[in-house]
Amino acid sequence: MPRTIELDDELAERLDRHLEEDETIPELIAELVSMYETDGTFLQEGYSE
Repeated sequence: MPRTIELDDELAERLDRHLEEDETIPELIAELVSMYETDGTFLQEGYSE
């Protein structure tokens, strides 16, 4: 069952800047989640648990 999430305009614009040609925001989010599941963390400066 598909789920709908709402993004504010600022976040949608930020995601749009990271899209590759013909990629959609849901595809980008799926890729990010996959990276997180594989690596255990997002690569982000200053990140700590």
